[in-house]
Amino acid sequence: MARDYKKEYKRDHSSTQDKKDRAARNKAHREENPPAGYEVDHKKPLSQGGSNGKSNRRVVKRSTNRKKGARSEALKKKLKLPMLA
Repeated sequence: MARDYKKEYKRDHSSTQDKKDRAARNKAHREENPPAGYEVDHKKPLSQGGSNGKSNRRVVKRSTNRKKGARSEALKKKLKLPMLA
């Protein structure tokens, strides 16, 4: 059976908060304008209550940002990773 991508997207990305977070990420990307191979990183992720202000954003290599992800506090403790502010 074929995968229903539209249904998955609607299920996983259609809440009001998801839309606000996506709009905030897009705004940050437009304002920071990172070069190729770089992304805008939120020091404290939007999903964990971080703001979209300049003080919470930085431009980092794409590979670094993808490794970071939005790790939970419990996972950080379990893996003994440094806390990201």
